[in-house]
Amino acid sequence: MLTAGIDIGSTTVKCAILKDNEIVATAIDFTGYNVKKAWQNILSKALDKAKLSTNQIDNIISTGYGRDSVDIANKKITEITCHAAGAHFLEPGVRTVIDIGGQDSKAISLAEDGRVIDFVMNDKCAAGTGRFLEVMARAMEVDLDKFGELSMVAREPVKISSLCTVFAESEVISMISQGKSREDIIAGIHRSIATRVYSMASRLDIRSPIMLTGGVAKNIGVVNALKEKLGDNLIINPYAQLNGAIGAAYLAQRQS
Repeated sequence: MLTAGIDIGSTTVKCAILKDNEIVATAIDFTGYNVKKAWQNILSKALDKAKLSTNQIDNIISTGYGRDSVDIANKKITEITCHAAGAHFLEPGVRTVIDIGGQDSKAISLAEDGRVIDFVMNDKCAAGTGRFLEVMARAMEVDLDKFGELSMVAREPVKISSLCTVFAESEVISMISQGKSREDIIAGIHRSIATRVYSMASRLDIRSPIMLTGGVAKNIGVVNALKEKLGDNLIINPYAQLNGAIGAAYLAQRQS
């Protein structure tokens, strides 16, 4: 059984192909302006990696904010359900998923079989999302990929009190003018995100093990800041950014 999951997020589009519940290919790219072109390209990239053609795929499920644009999909499923399924597939023991995406963050409580028990979302403000990190990286004139490692050498992380991205950016600029080190400011930014995400997740019954998913899971600074809030029982799977697409492909396996 060959299935594909396509996850169209605000920042990136992801695709995963499964064969008999084994991952055979994945692909990630920027979503860009043309959503339809984005999913077509990412599906093509994943198929090329797997040396397959579209007509060999038995079932396709799309997810993410742009899921309705995937006219080739056999079914369209919400990202909450797909993230829960992806986490269960990758780490069956997981009971809570925290996903930090480009424009929103979410926390999901899972049953033993991977079903969603409850969830909460922050989709009204960019604070606590990948977008927040992008804005701060621009203000700091630092490559976003270097944010994590720079925060690791901070001596006195600053405290960022503003919850709004716009005001937080002004606060950061003020700290720069005060001569605060980049490392200390970046560490403070990571702690601010962790505080915001933890506050959101605490509206659920947070149960261990906990998995962090989304592109922000690649940032060691955010990961460590969240571990300070949640404890060391925070799982970072190598496929963290692809979790939604993998979940969609996994659900396609189960429904075929």
